[in-house]
Amino acid sequence: MSKSSAPTSTYGQYCPLALAAELLCRRWTVLIVSRLLDGCRTFSEIHQGVPKISPSLLSTRLSELEHAGLLQRVKVEGEKRYVYEPTQATLDLNGVVDGLAVWGQRWSRDMNMDDLDPAFLAWSMSTRIDSGAMPPGRTVIEFEFSGTPTEFRRFWLVNKGGTIDMCLKDPGYETDLHVRSDLRRFVEAWRGFRDLRAEIRANTIKLTGPRALKSSFPDWLLLSSLAPYQRQTEGRESTLYKR
Repeated sequence: MSKSSAPTSTYGQYCPLALAAELLCRRWTVLIVSRLLDGCRTFSEIHQGVPKISPSLLSTRLSELEHAGLLQRVKVEGEKRYVYEPTQATLDLNGVVDGLAVWGQRWSRDMNMDDLDPAFLAWSMSTRIDSGAMPPGRTVIEFEFSGTPTEFRRFWLVNKGGTIDMCLKDPGYETDLHVRSDLRRFVEAWRGFRDLRAEIRANTIKLTGPRALKSSFPDWLLLSSLAPYQRQTEGRESTLYKR
């Protein structure tokens, strides 16, 4: 067993929960497992879904998961790259991860500014666009945010015949629909704490582009899969439902 694959600490208990937590409760690990369950297979795809982890630490965590039997690193035939295939052990975590996410939507602490990661928002939204409801051909949506905790303020989602590409740099295409908002307000709408259509009507989420695209945008954006689960803990986010 390599040092990078061995647990750095244990609970010293035979309890199955303790043994599972030794691996899954390491920093970033459960998020990486979630990305594998979401269908991410390449190193780049996984990193896009966990953008704040360093590439070196991601490589270490993937090695740990491989050693623990949660994934297989498979070489792509005829190419010099690998994909990461989840094993049954990871697939069996699907309900656990989903349940933990629902609990977090309902009971975790309120977000603070350091939690507002635009790169993660970009990735999340790219997986939750109904491309079938969009016009045929190419549609380019540019998002621009104020109030970001980093210098990263813009990203693009490009629909090409039903395939959604996430671009953190200008893709070089003319923008069809421009979306401007305060980042926190948009994330609160994305998570279901605010009403997206009401925010658009109030112009707090501002859409610029052809009328047909502006009216259709709320139908394209499916919001977070956790948006239907209402906050249960007291705080800023739970009060937004009552406005």
